[in-house]
Amino acid sequence: MNFIEKSWVLCLTIQNLETYLSPRYWTPPAGQAESTGTRGYSNYFDMAEDIRDKPHLDHNEILALNFIRSPGKYLFREHYYTGLRSHIMAVLDLVDIENQTKGIFINGLRWYPRAEPLKMLRIFRIRFNDLEDAQEEIKKVKMIQEYLAPDHLARSEELLVSYKNHGKTEILLCGLQEYVKGEMLDPWSSLDKNHLVSLLGRMASEKTADEWVTGVRKKAENFIMKLKRMILEKNIVPDLAGMGNLILTAPGDIKLVDINNISKVSFHPIIRLDDKGYPVCDKSIEALSLLEHKLLNRTISGSDFIYKTFLEPERMKEVKKLVKKFHLTMKSASSHSWYYSE
Repeated sequence: MNFIEKSWVLCLTIQNLETYLSPRYWTPPAGQAESTGTRGYSNYFDMAEDIRDKPHLDHNEILALNFIRSPGKYLFREHYYTGLRSHIMAVLDLVDIENQTKGIFINGLRWYPRAEPLKMLRIFRIRFNDLEDAQEEIKKVKMIQEYLAPDHLARSEELLVSYKNHGKTEILLCGLQEYVKGEMLDPWSSLDKNHLVSLLGRMASEKTADEWVTGVRKKAENFIMKLKRMILEKNIVPDLAGMGNLILTAPGDIKLVDINNISKVSFHPIIRLDDKGYPVCDKSIEALSLLEHKLLNRTISGSDFIYKTFLEPERMKEVKKLVKKFHLTMKSASSHSWYYSE
């Protein structure tokens, strides 16, 4: 199913598929507001509160956005990975929802097939100063895609849209991402054979447990190699420390599903923090080292150019203090931290 071409559920920067695939800042053509009464696409709608500040969104709030066309046969449901830097909405077919609820008959038996997302809609909370600032963010996403897609990244089309709120029009970054089915991979868990087999037990595979685990380790080597090459060549790293950011699939692939917090990698002794006060670069490098150690059974060498800076003992102690401070801040603000606690 060509989701955009057939359903046109998201009228963001698109008037046709080619425009959709080339994200750009968009305002309605003259006379657009007088077009047919399709919700969202033809009417600018001022929401009571900026969606970037809302902790959660529901289906009706998505339909109220000026850049969303009322989909008719689609439902937007908040995904449990929604967190600090983006709203994540599963895009579901209402027919699938009905089949899950009421069931379908197959060979005289009633089955209740689970409705799976057709796509994942991401609405980024980040605010941009101007169009160039927004385009820089997309450039970083494209770099990640260049190194990790398609084997190790949930593919996503990034869109810059005009978001109108309280009479102001601002640039908003959205992404329409493929849905990746699998189990969360926590770099701080044991990741030994028993742990991996337990993850396999919740997925379907025709391979034996030993074959599957061997395949996971081999594919993990490719994933880690590509990440390290990207760090050295582009000096960027995606957020590998966020809860649910890495998914292990039934075929044994490790896929990055969160591209919201890409950080610059600097080998300077100063520890860099993101906009929420989290040392995401340091923790992502640590997560990478844990994956390499546990999945590839490698001893992490102090001479490794990447690790020798970020895994220096005194630096790691300071990072641990910063992480603790971050979690306390999130707790006092009654917010979920969305990062693993070791």
